[in-house]
Amino acid sequence: MATEYPVWIKHPGFYIKEEMEARGWSQRDLAFILGVPEQAVNMIISGKRGISPDMARALGDAFDVHPDLFANLQKDYDMGQAKQPKAGIALLGKMQINYPVREMVNRGWLINADADTIREQLARFFEVPDVAEIPYIEHAARKRSKYEEREIPAPQLAWLFRVKQIAKSISVPKYSESKLREAVEKMRGMMLEPEQVRDVPKLLMECGVRFVLVEKLTNAKIDGVCFWLDDNSPVIGMSLQRDTIDNFWFVLRHEIEHVLQKHGRKAEIIDIDLLKPDETDEEKLANDTAREFCVTWSKFESFMIRKRPFYYERDVIAFSRVLGRHPGIIVGQMQRYMDNYSYLARHLAKIRTFIAPSAIADGWGQVIPIQI
Repeated sequence: MATEYPVWIKHPGFYIKEEMEARGWSQRDLAFILGVPEQAVNMIISGKRGISPDMARALGDAFDVHPDLFANLQKDYDMGQAKQPKAGIALLGKMQINYPVREMVNRGWLINADADTIREQLARFFEVPDVAEIPYIEHAARKRSKYEEREIPAPQLAWLFRVKQIAKSISVPKYSESKLREAVEKMRGMMLEPEQVRDVPKLLMECGVRFVLVEKLTNAKIDGVCFWLDDNSPVIGMSLQRDTIDNFWFVLRHEIEHVLQKHGRKAEIIDIDLLKPDETDEEKLANDTAREFCVTWSKFESFMIRKRPFYYERDVIAFSRVLGRHPGIIVGQMQRYMDNYSYLARHLAKIRTFIAPSAIADGWGQVIPIQI
């Protein structure tokens, strides 16, 4: 809470004049003691000039008091003269502690307005009936939300709800598991060139899977999410936080497996960082399936054993041709296997420029117009 400063506090010059009179000093006397021009003393006495830290120390010596007396008189006077800050600054500060509100406004997720209006928008954004129920915002006697109980970080939660908003606006056919399995087989033939990813969004939509790309918020690690709007409406959201061909196919197949296994129906499956292993049964299954999809693990392990300890670039490229994969997909798995993320990194082709134009993508300079 901001400190209140009385507006009636007089300029420090008023109190200096009182001290001078008590001692019988003139302005010329004080100027002589301080070693400054008489005009400098007159400016302070008349309230036309403030007291600098140097002058506060000099006055302290002259009047034989602690210099903080004069420094504090000046501070209190200045604060008493200061304008009241505009309403809502404290509220905006509290909201910004938990959510990147400024970035959410810049991204078009919220409309820039006064603090109370932004708070109301946050309530609608997180689909709660009252501002007191906004997750992670402190309110008296408030119960923790289910997301706080699951310890989902606030920035990741904001990203998730943006994916939800966009997914609800998408119209797709009824979900078909058999069509999705057929689509996965088609995708195996799309992993040779980066530009082939442009066909992925259409394939998923035809299966009844809502596929959404949302750029992550600053400093908020997240790879993807799987959840269901209802029993027949699966959603896959991806952030492309690692814009590389290997990560795209691994994360995509990981989320597809969640859908095929009907994971995420009761609670969203949020994948914060798939480079870090997760030992839950659901995540292990999705990771193993994604890894097999990318490289055919038995062949990959055989290659790694045969070529150990020297993995030459020409051998990696030849092996990728045998598997019908872009070299970057093989390199990505090799980096994980060896825990060496600089190995042949130049082969990790970028794919966002190919997939974003054909997908429902929010971010990277583009905003999906969703009214909350």
